[in-house]
Amino acid sequence: MHRKLKSIKGLSFLLIIPVLMLISTMSSAQTDENNNHQVFIDEMLRMGNIRIKTPAYDTIENLKGNTYSEEDLLESDYLRINKLKPQQNTSITINGIDFEWEKAKTNKDNFLLAEHRQKKGIDQLGYFATYIEVDRWMEAEIKISCPQLFQAFLNGNLLTSKTSIDEEYAEEIGSNQKKCKLENGKHLLIIKTVKPTESKTDWKIKTVINFDKKYPLESLKSTSLPKQKLDIDHLLNGQFVNSVSISPDGDWAIFSYTKKYPPDGSSENWTEIRDLNSNTLIQSFRNADVSGLRWTPKGRKLTYRTTDKDKGTTLWLFDLDNMTEKVLIKDIEDFNNLSWAEDESFIIYGISKKPDKNKSGLNKFEGMPDRWPWWRNRNFLYKIDIQSGFTERLTYGHLSTNLQDIRPDGKKILFSIDIPDFNERPYSKQYLIEMDLETYALDTIWIKRFSGNCSYSPNGESLLVTGSPAMFGDLGINIKGDAIPNDYDTQAFTYNLSSGDVDPITLSFNPSVQQVFWSKFDENRIYFLATDSTYVRIYRYDLNTRYFEKINSGFDVVSGLSIATNSPTAVCTGSGISTPQHANKINLESGEIDEIANPRKAQYENIVFGKTEDWKFKNYSGLEIDGTIYYPPKFDKDKKYPLIVYYYGGTSPVSRSFGGRYPKNLFAAQGYVVYVLQPSGAVGFGQTFSSRHVNNWGITVADEIIMGTQLFVESHPFIDAEKVGCIGASYGGFMTMLLQTRTDIFSAAISHAGISSISSYWGEGYWGYLYSSVASANSFPWNNSEIYIGQSPLFNADKINTPLLLLHGSDDTNVPPGESIQLYTALKLLGKPVELIEVKGQNHQILDYKKRIMWQKTIFAWFDKWLKDQPGWWDDLYPDKNL
Repeated sequence: MHRKLKSIKGLSFLLIIPVLMLISTMSSAQTDENNNHQVFIDEMLRMGNIRIKTPAYDTIENLKGNTYSEEDLLESDYLRINKLKPQQNTSITINGIDFEWEKAKTNKDNFLLAEHRQKKGIDQLGYFATYIEVDRWMEAEIKISCPQLFQAFLNGNLLTSKTSIDEEYAEEIGSNQKKCKLENGKHLLIIKTVKPTESKTDWKIKTVINFDKKYPLESLKSTSLPKQKLDIDHLLNGQFVNSVSISPDGDWAIFSYTKKYPPDGSSENWTEIRDLNSNTLIQSFRNADVSGLRWTPKGRKLTYRTTDKDKGTTLWLFDLDNMTEKVLIKDIEDFNNLSWAEDESFIIYGISKKPDKNKSGLNKFEGMPDRWPWWRNRNFLYKIDIQSGFTERLTYGHLSTNLQDIRPDGKKILFSIDIPDFNERPYSKQYLIEMDLETYALDTIWIKRFSGNCSYSPNGESLLVTGSPAMFGDLGINIKGDAIPNDYDTQAFTYNLSSGDVDPITLSFNPSVQQVFWSKFDENRIYFLATDSTYVRIYRYDLNTRYFEKINSGFDVVSGLSIATNSPTAVCTGSGISTPQHANKINLESGEIDEIANPRKAQYENIVFGKTEDWKFKNYSGLEIDGTIYYPPKFDKDKKYPLIVYYYGGTSPVSRSFGGRYPKNLFAAQGYVVYVLQPSGAVGFGQTFSSRHVNNWGITVADEIIMGTQLFVESHPFIDAEKVGCIGASYGGFMTMLLQTRTDIFSAAISHAGISSISSYWGEGYWGYLYSSVASANSFPWNNSEIYIGQSPLFNADKINTPLLLLHGSDDTNVPPGESIQLYTALKLLGKPVELIEVKGQNHQILDYKKRIMWQKTIFAWFDKWLKDQPGWWDDLYPDKNL
């Protein structure tokens, strides 16, 4: 081998990059020539030496006229850096040889030897790794010294390379210096180093981190241990199980997965079919352009769709027993859904018809829903006979017809038509209609103000209906006096098709219904997925005993449920308060639970969470208000901590689910105690509790948040009462705004997509008038100025003194961005501390991968500035522009 070596006497590079960091113990500190803190990394993990080889024809010039060099030797991608997980006593097998990560300590000169068993006459590869932890945002300089070739990586990203070898008797060892911006957390530093055969200099490395003394020395440490706190990358990246659907016999299931990749959030989506008993893979649809997989009612068959943008949708039937497939429907434009008859003799499917495009540039609205871009689309029903392929159109006209169910005997279907009616809330009427599939005769079951979701009982004689407590007049209402029920507190009813008798089966059941399943395996039982305070649980209702039984799912919050039709077996996805989403199988008779998919388990094996616990108080009227505390990892009760108070305050409780848009575990990992409370008005606590939301618009909720925060601080001496912040989104964003008009107990506040003027939201938001039909039932700007003006933060802006951060998506159709803009305008004119961050191209939620990360960091930086007296992160993200 003949390679020309480049030699240097000293090397210094400067690279400015943002990084994210991790946890620590093994380092020593001094002061450098600039009187900065100087931390020497005196212990690292080491793996090597690994023999590497030059390729054949290395002395022949390539297309660019270059021969193979030591730089090529270094830059070869031997092991994927972002796949390495250095941990002591773990090993990697390369070409049949095990290479182990082992601890290595520095010598008296603060150098680590690359390998104490260096081999002569061969090219050698080695790796060093350490974990660096910072407890705040800070700027630092990382300096790496090594006579040999090396590449340095932070969090899997290349920082810099040294592509030359020092002379044998160089006076100064080559080094690279990098100025870095370190965020609160743990960060993996990996150094890949190569010693070519010809090199005669030592193979050693020294790592030093310098940072300004304005940051406490203890803010930065290093360790060889991979245990770390939760960070945003853990939440957004990796593989997720989205849903599971069980086969009719309960033996197989369809699993839907997504995998997210940094740095741009690119994703991969696929489905698999697995045997639940053996956990063996039956069929994978990875890299297959299919969608909408669903089981047929019998056997092990499923349908799926393929789509051609020019031709439309093709529906396929896949028989898993004999691995055959056939086309059921070919090249259907605007296909949108399907349902099977129980005997599998036919399918009912829908086609969406779109109106002709209006090219005039002027549009006359036909009512408030006409502002929705999709509202003029109309859905119609079709039937296809499976054996012959004969297709019939079932509905026509100018109104959408939406399939509710197919009767078990296949003779009739149930569909609904919803028509706007602005004369009375909720401003629409539902027509529920039964069609005879033989004669096409129609029978109107009901015309009601409140829409319901309906399905047939197993014998086809009754309907299982879910809807507002007022769905059937007063029958489903369980509150006293003149209070108006909360229409979002969904109830369940049975409806006898012959007599019209209604049984409000959840009348005394406090949880709010999400899904219902009338068991075909046991016709006397109905299964519910229901919001139960901060949990989402599975319940079983016995029609004979009228008793609700809670079924353990293994989760705090069940996000999806599928029940076999011919077996007492269910599968579900869900999460816990500190447990990422995975999937379980439940034996509904024995209660036995088996984990069937947990793709995030390995990713979280080294994540350390703080403890959580419940904390309740009684409001001014003696009503108990639930709450949850999230503690930081390594919590010390003898220290003082800043507090973040989180709430929603609207119709839904803040669940104990993991992750989400406002991940409480992530706030706690940033060093905050987090208190989440559930003010009155939310569903899941009973109808009386949820009815408090109606015509209140935050007054009671604000009092409860203020009272709860004050009691919490008084009851927990480790909270710094001068460093309390609050945050909420949507209705919770409104509550953040409103709270600041009523109290000065908060040192910082954040409102995402909040409502500053109830009347403008009522009129401008896509669903403003519909949400207000519940939240301010029968109250309008012209008959209740106390709500629309008196309780609007905009009209009380002069009372706000708390530093307030307003966040809003520029394309928000739910709560228009003007809600934040007008409060920002008011507070700027009043000279109050306020900032407005608009997230371009985002709607009510921030879904864009990169913008979500920046948005999350903005929240942390604002709280760090005001609750930790650490403005550096905020100033770095949003420096003054001198405009």
